[in-house]
Amino acid sequence: MKKFLIFNLFFVCFIVASVSAGAQTIPATTVTVKGKYKLTFINYDATLDTALQHRMVNTFFTVYPQLAKAYNKKTLKEVTIVIDTTYKGVAETDNGKVTISSRWMHLHPEDIDVITHEVMHIVQDYGNSTGPGWLTEGIADYARYKFGVNNAAAKWALPTYKTTQNYDNAYRVTARFLLWVEEKVKPGIVKELDIRLRKHTFTDSTFKDLTGKTVDELWKTYSENPII
Repeated sequence: MKKFLIFNLFFVCFIVASVSAGAQTIPATTVTVKGKYKLTFINYDATLDTALQHRMVNTFFTVYPQLAKAYNKKTLKEVTIVIDTTYKGVAETDNGKVTISSRWMHLHPEDIDVITHEVMHIVQDYGNSTGPGWLTEGIADYARYKFGVNNAAAKWALPTYKTTQNYDNAYRVTARFLLWVEEKVKPGIVKELDIRLRKHTFTDSTFKDLTGKTVDELWKTYSENPII
């Protein structure tokens, strides 16, 4: 009897220690299938607003088919989104799984287009690409700009040009530069860059091959007249 009590006390202490250490609880999981796409939504945060969860799921089914059609029709048909209470960043994507910080969503409930950026990484599917990381992230934010469903409400926008910026700053800075190249120099360049990155045929001369100018020359022209 004493051994049984000692074991139970140890078990209770173990549970308390796990909770105090920040271990996640058993998640609520929902699976939604629409057309040819399947989303598994795993939520470890019981306090996350249900309406927000529905908006996140709807965002996926709104933007993912559009991104697939525009950039990569062979993209994964099954995706997982995890709301993580222990993740310290904002979001990340790996092998068809998007992990999003629950803390971020509590602080920024309108930022549902974090999903748009992250699932674009699934569509990109560059694997062990030799292409630059700044371009990968720039294309993902370009896609968020073009396909996002709630950017204005989230107060997310492409930044105004500043002399301290450079094309390899990544994310929104690069996205704005890519938008300018699309509008002023080479329509369709983002899709072509995306294709070359996926096929691992992107090189240092790719921008010049596509536009007649190096990326540094394009940036110089952009910096002189960055209006879009």
